[in-house]
Formats: sequence, structure tokens, C-alpha cells
Amino acid sequence: MKKKHYHKKKVSFTKKWSAKLHLWFGLSVGIIVFIVALTGTMYVFKDEIQNVLRKDAIYVKAETINQNPLSIQVLKEKVSLEMNEKYPVSSIEIQLDKNKSYEFLYYEKNKKAWNYFDEVLINKLVYVNQYTGEITGIYNEKYDLFPILKAIHWSLLLKSDWGKYVVGIPTVLFIFMLITGIILWWPKNKKARKGRFWFSWENVKTWKRKNYDLHNVLGFYASFLALLMSITGIYFAYPYVKNTFNLTLSGSLDLPKEKEIKSPDSLMIKNTSVFDLTAQETRKLYPTSSSFRIPLNGKNKKGKELKNIPVTIYGQEGRYSERNTLVFDKYSGKLLKDKPHQKLSNAEKYANANYDIHTGSYFGLFGKILWFITGLICTSLPVTGFLVWWGKQKKQGKKI
Repeated sequence: MKKKHYHKKKVSFTKKWSAKLHLWFGLSVGIIVFIVALTGTMYVFKDEIQNVLRKDAIYVKAETINQNPLSIQVLKEKVSLEMNEKYPVSSIEIQLDKNKSYEFLYYEKNKKAWNYFDEVLINKLVYVNQYTGEITGIYNEKYDLFPILKAIHWSLLLKSDWGKYVVGIPTVLFIFMLITGIILWWPKNKKARKGRFWFSWENVKTWKRKNYDLHNVLGFYASFLALLMSITGIYFAYPYVKNTFNLTLSGSLDLPKEKEIKSPDSLMIKNTSVFDLTAQETRKLYPTSSSFRIPLNGKNKKGKELKNIPVTIYGQEGRYSERNTLVFDKYSGKLLKDKPHQKLSNAEKYANANYDIHTGSYFGLFGKILWFITGLICTSLPVTGFLVWWGKQKKQGKKI
């Protein structure tokens, strides 16, 4: 009697190549995906953790609140004198909550550096009681845990301008891994579908099978949010991704360029209270906002000289999506432009919101928790994936 031969069903072309790409990409960039996912996950609750650790610096003493705040210029001079840094104070962030301190920031970059520690010349945050001028806390952000985590996540501690591409390329490959992973996960029929949505470990004793299920099931549930996190990540790295968003949302490849406003009072002697005038007007126009930031050294983030004083107003604490801008004459403090969040184009609104979407803060505390869990799963995928491959290699080796 002839034995019956059971032939395995042929694997489709799509699944065959998906499996190969999934494996090749995973082995080539798995370690970078692991590092980027881990540091991003650890960064999610930065604000909540720092608010607890820096509570004494952030909140001023209750008995001092009844006094009038000192002039920003006076406070700036006090900070400069006490800190005795060779670099000037970069900016001040003022919370509209009267119980919270003013935040003075020192920040300078070295354009010729090749790594994070050489690139950031100084990054210090100084909390000051605005009613007394007392410094309540000094934090060297350059060596703080969260900025370092962010630098690893953003550029693997390489110079930010080109280090983002070192992270960006593996992130693009990770997007392909997620897509091919979904294709490989997709069940052929209803019977196969049951074991794809959850773990069926009643009769499973081997770690290999459990590890495979962890990679397969958790990877599926995390893949959709992971895709969103990855796309919003490469939005920062690649101009063509940003341009695609701009074109889709507003019909133009580029965001509207800010026209330089010529200062009408440029021949005037600079008013020493110019920063207080800008702060006073900002509070008046946006009384329900969370905080606002004023540059104090006359330079923008790229180190170029500012013709005026742009004030950035944040609508909600811990979020950058709802952002308003005021522009003041840097000599007289006269209001030159008011650009509220509502008047921004869709592309501009998204540009402001991308960071919040990437970190999950756009969706509040629930979003952060969800992003944190997804980040943990993404961190585990290179590990469980490698173990799946390693297990198959050992099995093949035994047969030989």
C-alpha cells in the first residue's frame, strides 16, 4: 500500500517576500530600533516625573505671591550675576499660574561639533521666584536624563542636524517591517484566525512557541500605533515627508514663510521695560493660556539675529499643538502682529501638533499610557524577533 504524501500549501509570493524583507530588515536595524523604542518609551512621562522631582523649584512660596513681580530685566540681571555664565540668557518662560516660578533658559550650540555633548555648549534651566528674585532651582539639562534620552532617540547622540538621518533610515525600514509583519500575521482562514488575536498556551510548553506568540500577537496590536509613531518621527527627519503632509493638508509643499516686519521704532532708544510690556500685553490677549516664551538674547533657535520680539504662547500645559504667536517691536514693545492658533493653515496646525502626536500627549494622559505600552511592545519586538530567528537557526543546525 502506497503512503499518502501530504504536500504543504504553497506560500504566496507576497508572504514569501514579506517574510524575507521582515527578516533582513529586522537583523540589519533591530538593535537601533530597540534603542530608539526604549529611549522614546522612557521619555513619554518626562513632564509628570519632572513636575514631581522639581516641585520645590517650580512652585513659589505662598507668602510671597501677594507681592508684585519684579521686572523681567531686573530678574535677568540677577540671574546673570549669580550664574556668572559666559553665555547670555536665551529666553524666559512665564507661567500664567501665579504660583509657578519664572524659567530662565541658557542654551547655546556649537555648529561644528559631531556629537551631542560637544554640540550643546550649554543647556541650563534656572527657576526664579519672580516676586523676590530668589533662584529656587538650577538644572543642568545638558547632563539630565531626559535630554540625553531625547538625544539618543533623535540622533543616537550624534549631531542633531545629520544624526536624525542615522535614526531616520532604520525608522523607515521599521515601517516596512510593520507592514510586512501585518501581511505575515494575516490569517488564511477562520480557523487560523483564532490563534492570532490572543495567546493559546494551555498545551504549549516550549519557550519558543510562547516567544513566537509574543512577537506575533503583541506585534499585531502595536503595529497600527507604531506606524503612527514612526511616521510622525520621520516627519522631523525628512523634508519630503513634511512636504507631503503640507501638500495634503493645505495644497502647498511649504509652510507659509513669515514675512519680516520692519520695526517702525528702530530709531528709538530701546525701552528698558520692553520685555515687561510684551509680557503684560501677552497676558491681556491670552489670559487663559498656559505659558508663554520670550527670547531675551535677540536670537532665534538657529542663532540668527531677531529683528523683533516673537512671543510663543502655549494653550495647554505639556502640549505644543495649540500655539499662538505675537510679534512686538524690540525697541518700543509695540504689538506688530497677532497670529492666533485659529488662523493657522491646516499644515501649520499639524506642524505644531506633530510632536504631541508623536509622544502621545496630544491625547492626554490616556494617550501617554497607550503610547508607553506601545513603546514597550516595540522595544520587545527586535528581541522576540531575534529569538524566533535564533531558534530556527539552532533547529536547522541540529538537523544537519
